[in-house]
Amino acid sequence: MKGIKNILFCIFLASVLIGSRPLFAQQDPMYTQYMDNLLIINPGYAGSQETGRALLVARNQWVSFDGAPTTRSFSYNTPISRYNFGLGFSVLSDKIGPLNQTGFYFDYSYFLRVGTKYKLGMGLKGGFNFYRASLTELQTVDPDPIYSRDIFKNFLPNFGVGAFLFSNDTYFGLSIPKLVENKITRDNYSTEYINKEEIHIYAVAGKNFNIVEDVQLKTHSMLKWTQNAPPSVDITSMFGFKDKFWVGAMYRFGDSYGFLAQFNITGKMLIGYSYDLTFSELNAFSNGTHEIMFSYDIDIFNQKKKPE
Repeated sequence: MKGIKNILFCIFLASVLIGSRPLFAQQDPMYTQYMDNLLIINPGYAGSQETGRALLVARNQWVSFDGAPTTRSFSYNTPISRYNFGLGFSVLSDKIGPLNQTGFYFDYSYFLRVGTKYKLGMGLKGGFNFYRASLTELQTVDPDPIYSRDIFKNFLPNFGVGAFLFSNDTYFGLSIPKLVENKITRDNYSTEYINKEEIHIYAVAGKNFNIVEDVQLKTHSMLKWTQNAPPSVDITSMFGFKDKFWVGAMYRFGDSYGFLAQFNITGKMLIGYSYDLTFSELNAFSNGTHEIMFSYDIDIFNQKKKPE
């Protein structure tokens, strides 16, 4: 029974790709701990922190389903304080059923002072994706010519823009990480049009509060809009204790809810975990979604001068 269920699930994913574009509109991966992973969606974030930061995220969605979404990402961004800009790069792997994409992107942000409290990061993102749909690996009940050849596009270049307004305790962001709607064909030589990369627009905001001594509150929100898909809205709140241990909850309207915890191991090292449950009928067949995050602050380009 489990094998049949997983086969049907993979066939459904392939059918979404081939014949139903509205269902496949949201192509960028989602994160529960998005507040620590803003570089993926907004190049204006690059270098907005006081130090360089490396971030690793592993996300397994709908655990116990073969072919369920899995996402891995690594990013690094750092301020170049001497010249008032920031740099960053990210590597992303996202797989769902037979669909697999790997992206490599670089980010640049220039900072402007806005009043006495805020800075505005104006960012550019550039890079490319490798894309593949391994349809020949699917097991079908009856032979179907649709699944006789893989779909792949080896090189999908793209670029994006973003603005990130921030202070010590508040941030706002607006970004479009991919501006080019690349067409996806069956191979590099075919003109047969299967699908295209959709434009995603992101708006984020967050605010930190000191409740009482040694107790903090962080609030975060994210709105994602894509053509031919309903908007996705996330709201997250986390309570912190002595700025060392954080625990909170996330709510994604009409989709899922979850819980997350983060522990500041040292002043430079942070580890986080989140667990999501969906509202859909998939909840009856899966064991939820797990996401692990690890970050480490390391300054490569802003080494302090030694005293003479």
